[in-house]
Amino acid sequence: MEILNFDHVKLIREQNVLLQDINWHVKSGEDWAILGLNGAGKSLMLNMISGNLWPSEGKLTVLGELFGETSIPDLTKRIGWVSQSLQERIHREERSEYIVLSGKFASIGIYQTYSEGDLAEAKQLLRSLGAEKLIGKAFKVLSQGEKQIVLIARALMAKPELLILDEPCNGLDLFAKEDLLARIKRMKQEIDAPSLLYVTHHTEEILPFINHLLMIRNGQIYKQGLRKELLNEATLNDFYQRPIAIHTMSEERLMVIPR
Repeated sequence: MEILNFDHVKLIREQNVLLQDINWHVKSGEDWAILGLNGAGKSLMLNMISGNLWPSEGKLTVLGELFGETSIPDLTKRIGWVSQSLQERIHREERSEYIVLSGKFASIGIYQTYSEGDLAEAKQLLRSLGAEKLIGKAFKVLSQGEKQIVLIARALMAKPELLILDEPCNGLDLFAKEDLLARIKRMKQEIDAPSLLYVTHHTEEILPFINHLLMIRNGQIYKQGLRKELLNEATLNDFYQRPIAIHTMSEERLMVIPR
């Protein structure tokens, strides 16, 4: 089954073309990074995947379900999404394990009946991410990085087939960012880990297991394919339309620096 299939998708709002002729296919088992500057169209594509926006033209298939022929509420239960906007909606007083547990019901707060087994599973998810120390702590006392870990665990609670991490390192300091990236790598080592879309401005966040890259600029796909074939100085100079230099970090990670 294909995870995503954008087939000549166009998005128009108030006579403005926001996304133009998007053709993009993600196969089961693939992990992709989506790279682009502010305003490139990354968030619009995510909102289309989640059913918040619909194509003005073309066809969009998500997890084998064709838009227009499927139930969007049922589809969104199969997708985990971690974003800054979600963090702002979480109840500040709620403890970490209960925030994770709420992912089972796709709710902000818990209003449904749950079992002790459900709560134990939520705690185990935090442990699996190396975050056992967060159990019992209120969301308001967590650091920015710790909050992101809790929200990733929350997304995994629903056992999604697709996990979207939308700029998860935004606002983190150097050390918190590296800690979060290490936990994401740890998550992907689990046998039942979902396919991942990692959205970022920063090439150094693209971990080695993310083999595919979609580069988007001005609402259009600039290039897509294997990361190792696209992350080079010539391609990135043209993509950013400004001179850059590349610094090679450990684990095949690359940092782009303006010249």
